[in-house]
Amino acid sequence: MDVAPGTFYLGGEIDPKSGERTDQAFLYDAPDLTTHGVIVGMTGSGKTGLGLGMMEEALLNGVATLMIDPKGDMGNLLLLFPELRPEDFRPWIDEAVATREGTTPEDLAAKTAASWKEGLAGWEISPERIAKVRDSAPMTIYTPGSNAGVAVNVLGSLDPPDLSWDTEAEVLRDEIEAYVSSLLTLAGVESDPVSGREHVLLANIIEAAWRGGRAIDLAGLLGQIAQPPFRKLGVFEVDAFYPEKDRTALAMKLNGLVASPSFAAWLEGTPLDIGSMLFPEGKPAAAVLYLAHLSDSERQFAVTLFLSKLVTWMRRQSGTSDLRALVYMDEMFGFCPPTAEPPSKKPILTLLKQARAFGVGFVASTQNPVDLDYKAMSNAGTWMIGRLQTERDKARILEGMTSAAGGVDIGTIDTLISGLDKRQFMMHKTGGKPPITFTTRWAMCFLAGPLTRDSVVKLMAGREPSSAPTPEPAPTPPTATAPTPEARAAPVDSPAAGETVPVAPDVAPSVRSAFLDPAATWAATVGARPGSTTLQPGVAATVHLRYDDATAGVDHQETYEAMLFPLGTTFDPETVHAVDHDPRDLRDEAPPGAGFAISDIPLDKASYFTDLSRRLADHLYRSRSVILFRNKGLKLYARVGETQEEFEARCREAAETAADAETAKLEEKYRTRIRSIQAQLSKAESRVRELEAEASSRNQQSLLTGAGELLGALLGGKMRSTSLSKIASQGRQASAAGARLQTAHDAMGQKAAEVEQLEMDLAEDLEAITAKWTEAAGQVEELEINLEKSDVSVDDLVLVWVPC
Repeated sequence: MDVAPGTFYLGGEIDPKSGERTDQAFLYDAPDLTTHGVIVGMTGSGKTGLGLGMMEEALLNGVATLMIDPKGDMGNLLLLFPELRPEDFRPWIDEAVATREGTTPEDLAAKTAASWKEGLAGWEISPERIAKVRDSAPMTIYTPGSNAGVAVNVLGSLDPPDLSWDTEAEVLRDEIEAYVSSLLTLAGVESDPVSGREHVLLANIIEAAWRGGRAIDLAGLLGQIAQPPFRKLGVFEVDAFYPEKDRTALAMKLNGLVASPSFAAWLEGTPLDIGSMLFPEGKPAAAVLYLAHLSDSERQFAVTLFLSKLVTWMRRQSGTSDLRALVYMDEMFGFCPPTAEPPSKKPILTLLKQARAFGVGFVASTQNPVDLDYKAMSNAGTWMIGRLQTERDKARILEGMTSAAGGVDIGTIDTLISGLDKRQFMMHKTGGKPPITFTTRWAMCFLAGPLTRDSVVKLMAGREPSSAPTPEPAPTPPTATAPTPEARAAPVDSPAAGETVPVAPDVAPSVRSAFLDPAATWAATVGARPGSTTLQPGVAATVHLRYDDATAGVDHQETYEAMLFPLGTTFDPETVHAVDHDPRDLRDEAPPGAGFAISDIPLDKASYFTDLSRRLADHLYRSRSVILFRNKGLKLYARVGETQEEFEARCREAAETAADAETAKLEEKYRTRIRSIQAQLSKAESRVRELEAEASSRNQQSLLTGAGELLGALLGGKMRSTSLSKIASQGRQASAAGARLQTAHDAMGQKAAEVEQLEMDLAEDLEAITAKWTEAAGQVEELEINLEKSDVSVDDLVLVWVPC
C-alpha cells in the first residue's frame, strides 16, 4: 500500500448504506492531529488496534510518540515481526489459551502467524512496511517505580528548567505545582495548590531554589520543610503561617513515604527528560510509559509529572504547523474527569489548549465519554467514535461534538454511530466536512493483549533508552523514623568543597562566631546553599561612615554593612558584598551534621581580624563616595539621597521664585510710567470729546444760517451783504474747531502709542527674566563627596559560617 508522506493509513471507508468496506482507503492528514483527537468506544470496539495503528503511522512519518499506557496494551507496538515466522510469535503466546483451545503453544503460534500474514495481506501491508516501522525509531518502555523496563528517576532531582522567570513564570510554576500536587497525593495529603499550606510551603521551597539557579533533590526538599530558606510566606512569618511543629509532622509523613523500600524504585533509573525520550540524538523515538504495575495514586503521580515536564519541554520548542510529536493516552478514566481536579488534569488541559502552536498533538482514548472533562472534549478537532454501551454515552458524545464543532448534523451522526460494528468507527472533524465511517486496518504489530511485568522485562532485556542522559546516583532517602534534626536539615546538594572537620576551628577570643541563617534575604548574594552542611568562613562587617562638606552643607552619617566572603588569607576587595544584615540573620548554633571547611586562614589570630578591619576601612575610604547634585547659579545643593529628578524639581521651584521677585520689581517700575501716560491719555480723550461736540455744533449752526438765507433769496427776498458776512464768519469758526479737533486726536494717538510701546517693552523684559531663570534652573551638575580616612570606623566584625 503506497501512502503519501504526511498521511496516516488507518483503514478503509465503509459504505454507510450497506455497512460494507469499500475499495477506498481511509487516510488521515497527520497535521490535523495538532488540533488533537478523541477516541471513544466500549470494550471490544477496537480502540487499541486503532491507537496502535495510529502510532505505527506516526513513526513511519517521522513523528515522535509518547504513549501513556495505564493498562499495558501500548507496549505491543514493539512486537513487530516483518518475517511473520511462528517462532517470532511463540514467546508471546499465552499457553493457557492454547490449552483451552486444545492445541499446543507451537501450533497456536503457527496459526497466529498465518492469521497475521493473511490479515496484513488483505490490507496490502507488506513485510517491508512492517520492517520500516520497526527500524524507523528506537522504541522504549519506561516503567517508573519499577525496573521491569527502563526505570525513570522521577523524584531524584528537580533541575531548574531552561526557561526565563521573566517570560515563563506561569509554565515554571505549573511544573512546580504538578510535582508538589503529585507528591502530596502519593503521600495521602490533601492540599489545595492555592490555599493549602502544605502545598504553598513546598512550592515556595522549590521556587526559591530554581530562582537561585539551584537543583533540589527530594531529601533536600524534606530537609527544608523544618527550616525553609525564607522567613515569610505572603505577608506572614513562616512560623505564624505554618508552625514548626506542624511542618515537622509534614516532613515525617513524607519521610515515611520516601523511606519505604518500595519507594526506592522511584529514585532509580534515567532522569526524567522528555527531550531525550522523544528525540534521542535529535531523531524521533517511541516512548511507552507503562503504568499497569502502579496503584491509582501512583499512576496519578507519574502521569502528572510526565505531562508537566512535557509542557515545559514543549514551551522551549519553536512554533510549527507540522506534527512534531504525538501524545497518546490510553484509558483516560480518572485522569481528566469532569467533576474532580486530580493533579493530572491541569497539564492535560494545558496541552489541549496550547500544544497546537508547538506541533504537539494529543489523542485521548476512553471507554466512556463521561470519563473526560467537558473542556477537554470541546478542544478536540477530531472525533473517532466506535461502538458505545448506552444511549447516555451517545448523548454525551453528541453534546461534546456540538460544543467543539458547532453546526453538527446530530441526526446523521446519531444514525452512523448506532450502526457501527466491531472495529468500525465514525470520524468527525471540525471544519464542516461530513463524517466518515471506516473500519480499522490490520495492526502491523502483534496484539498480544495487555503486557505483564514479565513481558516488559522480556521485551526490554538488555536495552536502555537511546542516548538518554547518564543516570545520576539517587539520593539516599531519609529514614523511616521520626525526622531527627540531622534529617530535617538534610543537604540540598552539597558540593565537594574540600575536606571538612566536624569541629569548628579556633577563633580569636575577641571575635564573635555565628552561623548564617539560610533564610536571610541576602544569603544567595554570597552563594549560600540552603540545607548544605558544608560551612565556609566569612565575616559580617558593620562600618560607620561620615560624609561632610561645609560648602555643600552636608554632614551625612551612614552605617555600612557587608559580608566578606569567601575569606582568604589576605583581604580581597572582590569578596566584599554590601548586604543589609541584622541579628536575625546570624544564629548562635551550628546546623546539625555541619562540617567546617579546612583552610589556611589564621582565624585564631586577632591580628588577622585587625588587619582585615584596617584594609576594609582603607578599601572603603578609597572606593566609597556620595554623589550629590548642585546648581552654582542658584547656589543650591542636593540633599543626601535626593534623586536628580527631585533636585531638578527643587531648582525649578527656586528659579520660579527668583523670577517672580524680579518680575515684581520690574512691574512696579513700569507701573508708574504707564499710570502717568494713561492719565495724559485720559485728558486727551476728554479734550477730543469736548472738541468733537464744539465742532459738531458750529457746523450745524453754519449750515442752518446759510440754509435760511439761501431759502429767503429763493422765495423772492434779497440777500444782504451782512448776511453773506455772517455766513462766512460761521464757516471760519467751524473750520477752526475742526483743526483743533484734529490736533487733539493726534495728541491722543501719540499717548496711546506710548502706552502700547511701554507694554511691549514690559513683555520683552518679562521674557528675558523667564529665560534667564529657566537657564539657571537647568545648570545641574554632579558633586562627588569623598571620605576622609578619619571618616571610616569599623565598628564590628563577626565571623560567620556560610553553608555552601
